[in-house]
Amino acid sequence: MTSHLPTEGTWSKCPYCQAHVNQLEWGQIKQCPRCGRYQRLSAQDRLAITVDEGSFQSLPSARSQNRLKITGYDEKLTKNQQRSGLDEAIVTGQGTIQGYATMIGVMDSHFMMGTLNTTVGAQLRQLYQVAGQRQLPLILFIASGGARMQEGIFSLMQMNTILATKQQFDRQEQVSISVLTDPTMGGVSASFAFKNDIVIAEKQAQIGFAGPRVISATGHEQLPDHFQLADDLYTKGLIDDQVSRPDIRDYLGNLLLLHQRGPHFA
Repeated sequence: MTSHLPTEGTWSKCPYCQAHVNQLEWGQIKQCPRCGRYQRLSAQDRLAITVDEGSFQSLPSARSQNRLKITGYDEKLTKNQQRSGLDEAIVTGQGTIQGYATMIGVMDSHFMMGTLNTTVGAQLRQLYQVAGQRQLPLILFIASGGARMQEGIFSLMQMNTILATKQQFDRQEQVSISVLTDPTMGGVSASFAFKNDIVIAEKQAQIGFAGPRVISATGHEQLPDHFQLADDLYTKGLIDDQVSRPDIRDYLGNLLLLHQRGPHFA
């Protein structure tokens, strides 16, 4: 799994304050040194700051097929595969966080905005199934623009099939955790994103169904600046907690400790 995203020595513009920041200044957590806002992480970067070094073992991945013969879809898939170094918009596997074993899925917004399609759906179902078989907790980092339009109704079907597989996982009485990152939108937010046992969000993440521009145009009203941001959802009780990016690893480690099973934790 090799990233083809910007590397050391390159410059990028902060999408929030518009400052030009050298890649070295972003740091490992990709935080703007000028305004403090976070850059969106690739799946590789997210794993690097979350799991214990050398502990992550990937589950098998697959490449999507253009079954509906949508013009230009094959080219988009190839471009995103080359750019991200991924087969699809998610990486799944097993790793440890502070020594505690867990199954992990990381959706990547750099691959077609992390959209949900048949292949991503299949990998999510596989993740829940393997977590159940191995009797391990499950952590899902979610970053998605919704269902992928190039696969039509087949993308939308993933919403229910993932939830059905999660119900089977729930019978194992293991904990499942959602970490909502920027962005968590569309059909993903309307289905499995909020269905895990514990739902936290990374601070500054945008979370909703339709985007604010669509809502504002439809409702003909000015939306507040914090609309759909993690702190707004937390204030309204829609998520269990919001956590700063540097603190997420320790936060998850504590959750895994509290949910250990076995004779020493009965």
